[in-house]
Amino acid sequence: MKKIVIIATSLFISLSMQAQDRPQPKPGPAPKINIGKPQTFELKNGLKVLVVENDKLPRVSYNLTIDNAPYTEGAKKGVSDLTSSLIGNGTKTISKDAFNEEIDFLGASINFGSNGAYASGLSKYSKRIMELMADGALNPVFTQEEFDKEKAKLIEGLKSEEKSVPAIAGRVQRVLAYGKNHPNGEYLSEESINKVTLADVSQNYATYFTPQNAYLVIVGDVKFAEVKANVEKLFGTWKKGVAPQVSYSDPKDVQYTQINFVDAPNAVQSEIAAVHITNLKMTDKDYFAAIVANQILGGDFNSYLNMNLREAHGWTYGARSGLRGNKYTSNFSATTQVRNAVTDSAVVEILKEIKRIRTEKVSEETLKNVKAGYIGKFVMDIEKPATVARYALQTKTQGLPADFYENYIKNINAVTADDVLRVSKKYFLAENLRVVIVSKAGDVLPGLEKLNIPIFYFDKYGNKVEKPEEKKVSADVTAKSVLEKYIAAVGGQKAVSDVKSLFLTGSTNVPGLPAPLAYTNKTDASGKLMIELTMSGMSMMKQVVNGNTGFMAQQGQKMNLEGDMLEDMKGLAHPFPEVNLLKKEGITLKGIESQDGKECYAVVNGKTTSYYEVATGLKVADVTATPQGSSAITYKDYRDVKGLKIPYNYVMNVGFDLDIKISDIKVNEGVSEADFQ
Repeated sequence: MKKIVIIATSLFISLSMQAQDRPQPKPGPAPKINIGKPQTFELKNGLKVLVVENDKLPRVSYNLTIDNAPYTEGAKKGVSDLTSSLIGNGTKTISKDAFNEEIDFLGASINFGSNGAYASGLSKYSKRIMELMADGALNPVFTQEEFDKEKAKLIEGLKSEEKSVPAIAGRVQRVLAYGKNHPNGEYLSEESINKVTLADVSQNYATYFTPQNAYLVIVGDVKFAEVKANVEKLFGTWKKGVAPQVSYSDPKDVQYTQINFVDAPNAVQSEIAAVHITNLKMTDKDYFAAIVANQILGGDFNSYLNMNLREAHGWTYGARSGLRGNKYTSNFSATTQVRNAVTDSAVVEILKEIKRIRTEKVSEETLKNVKAGYIGKFVMDIEKPATVARYALQTKTQGLPADFYENYIKNINAVTADDVLRVSKKYFLAENLRVVIVSKAGDVLPGLEKLNIPIFYFDKYGNKVEKPEEKKVSADVTAKSVLEKYIAAVGGQKAVSDVKSLFLTGSTNVPGLPAPLAYTNKTDASGKLMIELTMSGMSMMKQVVNGNTGFMAQQGQKMNLEGDMLEDMKGLAHPFPEVNLLKKEGITLKGIESQDGKECYAVVNGKTTSYYEVATGLKVADVTATPQGSSAITYKDYRDVKGLKIPYNYVMNVGFDLDIKISDIKVNEGVSEADFQ
């Protein structure tokens, strides 16, 4: 076999050398683009209609877009969200249930928002689908009952994101880049949502849901004459109106590059974003060079940022940058997520790559590949009727020349390495960056402070705060004393020693799965553990440790546990793992840190840090370092079970929060040797 590989490799090298000796064919002319123009008309009330006829598939779609300028909502931030939620909940002519039932019967999809609506379905039902969409959009019914339901859902969704590090990072990035008084810098809060009334929703709809800046794009198996007649009938009565003109101060970049840090004690990895304001418009002469430059820097897999942080260093699943043309103020950002231990190094590399594209000419090979990728995607996209419609809409809303997309390939091909260097200096600012980092202060600040970049501190809402203080540990507190306090807190040494087995059952919901997952956890004091997740009786995941052996089974595949993974699982194979920790060497007390909103002692055991509340001694969380970042388990809702305190709620972070609610706990019953086979 080895011989075959060597022969094949030699043959490949030989052919490659011959190919290099032959003159390369010259590239042919760029494909000529002939983008079909939609048929258009305008109603007296100002609604602009664009129709793209395409009978390749028996389907049709309607996209109503109201192109109003962004506006602020102030103390009542959330009114547009609630308006979006309430539009489509029935109309003045049909109830909510009947409306939804008919949509289901037609096999259609209809969605509404405060800035328009979208509908699609089979073309044989096209007339009725348009009627339903028009009725829902133009004749909404706003009731107090539905308003209260949607407000409660919005607040509940906000609460579910309260400790989400990505959600915090996104909010703070917008607040700091744009300011809280800018439409892009406003954020939802429970306080602002509770200030919104049903009357506010009605007023928002009446003020901003108007036809003057509206476009209706129709794509699919339709006839223009029939569509025109239907649109005139259904939308001709839409009352003419113009959304109010708004103004606000343009956001400003910082005077010098700095780190804006948010302490998130529960962060299992760092969210990093290098951000500054841009005013790139699709009509600018720099537009094509700028989007090519961004693609080189961080726009695709082979970009500078991704090849550095992901491929060269293995710190992240992906690193990207974003820059787009917009008639309104926008921003540039370079973003990634890395494990806490390499946060400072990732910042250095991000800044290095931004400097690189500003100071070094991109190679002709890289430039050629990026342009080829752009052109290839463009050529494929224009075969789709929806793309033709989207381009037609952008031509109108962005004020583009009529031949913008016909000349797209020519303009991409015209971008040179000199152009990339020139626009990079203009649109990727090296001296005015906000490097926004949301992470755990105790893990990352020592490294960040060594970078000699000014650091300013903010809370999770973008308010300036003082540097997080490191809590001092009393000299008489040790890792051993913390573990002993935990044993005492859960019931005492004798009560814990009397526990030979624990049997926990519960359930959890996973987004996208059709049914809840049942959770089973059995532990034996002799060093045995079994954890299983099942759905409708079918095993989805199972982990077993039986003394010195163990395995993991998932979707019919079984893998034996070995090395560090086996040792980590063996450490958990006890009803109260702290019993084993007390006997282990090398356990250290890191200090006092905040975890899940509580001051905790951080006890380090290899790659795992366990957090015990200072006040009660109870365990709050376990956080384990992994090659991808960290995994975490949070323990909540401690209850008395036969003289012991045991948590009835486990929240496991597995890329999202797996919230496991325990329904029953059995002590010294229900566990047998057969469970660990």
